[in-house]
Amino acid sequence: MGMQSVAVACGALTLCLALTTATNPGFVVRITQAGLDYAQEQAIATLERKLSQLKLPDISGDSRVLRVGKVHYELSRLRLRDFHLPYSRITPISNKGLQVSISNAFAELDGDWRVKFLFIRDHGSFDLKVENIYIKILLRLGSDTTGKPTISTPDCSAHISKVRVLFSGKLGWLYNLFHSVIESRFRKILEDKVCDKVAMSVYNELQTYIRTLRVTARIDDKIGIDYSLVAPPRATAQSLDADLKGEFYSLAHRSPVPFSPLPLAFPSDHERMVYFGASSYFFNTAGIAYHEAGALVFEITEAMIPKDVEFKLNTSVFSAFIPQLEEMYPNMPMKFRLSTPTAPFLTVGEGGISFQPIVDVQAYAILPNSSLAPLFLLSLTGNVSAVINVRSGRIVGSLDVGRIRLSLKDSAVGTFQVRMMQSLINILTSSTLLPRLNARLDEGFPLPLLDRIQLSNILVRFHQNFLLLGADVRFQPRG
Repeated sequence: MGMQSVAVACGALTLCLALTTATNPGFVVRITQAGLDYAQEQAIATLERKLSQLKLPDISGDSRVLRVGKVHYELSRLRLRDFHLPYSRITPISNKGLQVSISNAFAELDGDWRVKFLFIRDHGSFDLKVENIYIKILLRLGSDTTGKPTISTPDCSAHISKVRVLFSGKLGWLYNLFHSVIESRFRKILEDKVCDKVAMSVYNELQTYIRTLRVTARIDDKIGIDYSLVAPPRATAQSLDADLKGEFYSLAHRSPVPFSPLPLAFPSDHERMVYFGASSYFFNTAGIAYHEAGALVFEITEAMIPKDVEFKLNTSVFSAFIPQLEEMYPNMPMKFRLSTPTAPFLTVGEGGISFQPIVDVQAYAILPNSSLAPLFLLSLTGNVSAVINVRSGRIVGSLDVGRIRLSLKDSAVGTFQVRMMQSLINILTSSTLLPRLNARLDEGFPLPLLDRIQLSNILVRFHQNFLLLGADVRFQPRG
């Protein structure tokens, strides 16, 4: 093979690998069979109400009855009293979607009849019982151009095995002579109407509801989350999986993420109704977005230090470590400005979430005219771990900071021993910076949930490169 062919082949392989990587989700939602069963209960209850509201057309026709001759009949004012769906099952079908099977359904209705034969006319009422109704529905899941989920019914079949009509009135016996003709017509009408109503309910009710999933969520005035589908939801033998982009972004300017999500080795847990897989990509795009938005900049002044912390943020205190400070800026208040030169990079493993941020700490003296005089610039790093939980449909957390390490990057007040300042920096970070960060993390970030869904029985587990959250689901009807 010539060098040019080798180059082309390598280029094509690189492109294929890049495209393959790009399709990996940053966030995965898995609905287990238990979750599908619960969703089916809610959907079947809605479908049952809709079927009970079926409007049936009047029926008329002619039938030839032995020893009577031609009979003209009319059935009108058909009223469906109830429609029951006692047994149903939802099954994920690989590469197809979800199959809903309903068996032993039954319905009851009544109406009025009129009959005319020869010179005789009469009317009365009738009751009709429909039993052993079997309905099979295939639900196909997809996504639109905005990444929102879609649902359709490419296939629906209804079969009624038993229809019984009982006519009352003087000539009710006459109807009973050709009840099979009428029952057959009722059977065909109901079978068609049932699938029509299913298709309408899926489009008007189910499609509308699943589109309450917010594929973009605004977190604050700087940051948003992208939960759009990167591929249509896929059914497996035991679950329904949805691959989401799972990416934080700056509202002011969205720039491409410089790395791609890794594949998620999702475990085969099925104890909960739903599982969420938040990858390391998901968390690291948060760091990038907040860094690009300038949100990882914090200032510390004496007014921000809690009253119970016996610490004064001024040059007199720091002159114990930097003697020349008192001479240059005697007894002046100070301010610290903390910023990250690069976005923090988090690691998610079986031991939890951890990272080692690098923080620049610029110290200033506040002059009598309120202007700032730069004093020194420190580089701060340390081990930080995160505790994660779920509350009110949001991922919440808190940070725990280990030992902090300091180094001097620049100084306008001469050289000094940075390690002597360790305890003061620990006080500043633990009493002011960490509570502010934890207060923000306690507000949390929204999970990709449909409207009126509540989570309970929360499970939190850490895996290599992703966080696994499990929960049971409860649908809250409108009050």
